[in-house]
Amino acid sequence: MNFQFSALWNRAWWNRALRNRVLWKKIGVTAGVLAVLWLIGCAFLYHTMLQPPEKFGRVMAKLPGPVPFLIFPFETMWMRARAGHLSVGDHAPDFVLTELDKSTQVQLSSLTAQKRPVVLIFGSYT
Repeated sequence: MNFQFSALWNRAWWNRALRNRVLWKKIGVTAGVLAVLWLIGCAFLYHTMLQPPEKFGRVMAKLPGPVPFLIFPFETMWMRARAGHLSVGDHAPDFVLTELDKSTQVQLSSLTAQKRPVVLIFGSYT
């Protein structure tokens, strides 16, 4: 009688362990799939951040609410994507700005061609 109880207990323990092993395998597979999807989402978002602002804005407008900010390391990826590649001593990239009265546009290369220093002041004019 003691032998039968021991055999039944061992069988019940083995069945429970086997179910737990299957459960842990399902949990592991699910976690792996979620990790791969998260990495794909990070790669897609980072690639989109490297695009011009218009394209990036169109993609972000289609994403639901604060989802990318909550799920992905958005700020870290943004800082790396928009870091730039200037070093000390490099020339400033050429750009065009509209004057305050919106009458004309000024291009940086036209000012530097005059061999005079250019100073930009970003202030509040409200």
